[in-house]
Amino acid sequence: MSIKKGLAGMGVALALFGMGGTGSADTPSAGSVPLETVVDYLHSVLEADRTFYTVHVVERMQRRGVIESSEKWREVSALPLPAQFFQEASSLATLTGSSVRYRLISLNPISKQNGPHSDFERKALEAVMAHPDQPYKGPVTEGGARYFQAVYADLAVSPVCVSCHNADPRSQKRDYKLRDVLGAVLISIPMPE
Repeated sequence: MSIKKGLAGMGVALALFGMGGTGSADTPSAGSVPLETVVDYLHSVLEADRTFYTVHVVERMQRRGVIESSEKWREVSALPLPAQFFQEASSLATLTGSSVRYRLISLNPISKQNGPHSDFERKALEAVMAHPDQPYKGPVTEGGARYFQAVYADLAVSPVCVSCHNADPRSQKRDYKLRDVLGAVLISIPMPE
């Protein structure tokens, strides 16, 4: 199956979840599935894909001396960094026409574009830094549209994550250890009217 077809199928599934009926103010729903559950499902898939790529592709290839990962992967013979893998997948997902968005955010971003863009994002980052096992969720309004957003702690799942974050000259923090919270994954889904 092609990437575009797979993403289109994901877009259809997300559209089905995202365009259903409404729920209570406390638990907005998408049809019969609460949006809180939908974002949890999405996060589990995103986290599994990125963890697999990080541990079984990047770490494995680097450990064997086959190929390195690099931020400049388009210019040199290298794998994309796990964060870039995530960002590229997010960009491809927007091609489906789905309004679901996801991105990496951090209070200590290596790239300034990954800093918090709103009070909600800043509060969410502070919350998941303090309690990594508890996602921060809630409705927000952006540009007149309502979204349900969820923020999940993004952990250093591999020594590759730790060494990359600690060695980057732009990093504001250089003492990360395995399983530390590097930042967070933000998922944003349009709320039903």
